[in-house]
Amino acid sequence: MNGPLYFKQVEIGPMANFVYLVGSTESRKAAVIDAAWDIEEILRLASADDMEITHALVTHTHPDHVGSWLRGAHIEGVEELLSKTKAKVVVHKAEAEFLKSLSPSDIIKSESGDRIDVGGIEIQLIHTPGHTPGSQCFFLEGRSPNEPGRLIAGDTLFIGSCGRVDLPGSSAEQMYESLTQKLMRLADETVLFPGHNYATEITSTIGEQKKTNPYLRFHSLSAFLAAMGYE
Repeated sequence: MNGPLYFKQVEIGPMANFVYLVGSTESRKAAVIDAAWDIEEILRLASADDMEITHALVTHTHPDHVGSWLRGAHIEGVEELLSKTKAKVVVHKAEAEFLKSLSPSDIIKSESGDRIDVGGIEIQLIHTPGHTPGSQCFFLEGRSPNEPGRLIAGDTLFIGSCGRVDLPGSSAEQMYESLTQKLMRLADETVLFPGHNYATEITSTIGEQKKTNPYLRFHSLSAFLAAMGYE
């Protein structure tokens, strides 16, 4: 069971990205999830709470989540983070090749089901391809039997929507599998934390999304594909 949890959700950047800081208030160590846009601000927030960033967890390697170039403009990301910290970057093995600017010694290539210990807080990795081949979500168990778990879903599941499947490397079939066979099987009480602030609320629950999210209400792959324009 996890110990005292440090958890912070912060909106950063012009694309309404959510960056998360997750760690232990006992060890004062934390992971930053999807470090991008303003590394100095992320480090300032961690420092203000007396937290040391030891890991950088990556939901997927699109530039707005890890940095790099997008539409001719440079976005700060994990490369800048590593120039200022000794963090290890955790990325799914299917997308590690896209972080070419990093040294192999800086990268932990993950697989579904892996568990990362961040200062005594255990984070489970769930491979959820669809938006990208190596998209992954991060799940934290509740700290007590009465506290629900938390799912940091990146661009796989949003509040009221799901990630795009019309980009290079995307797959509508894999997205349907990830949503129905992985995320929808989590407990209804699981709190959902998305990768972007695209809704009127900044969190939801898996149970609420099952009731209201149209992309979770298809009972067959063919119906899902038709709705996505792949008839």
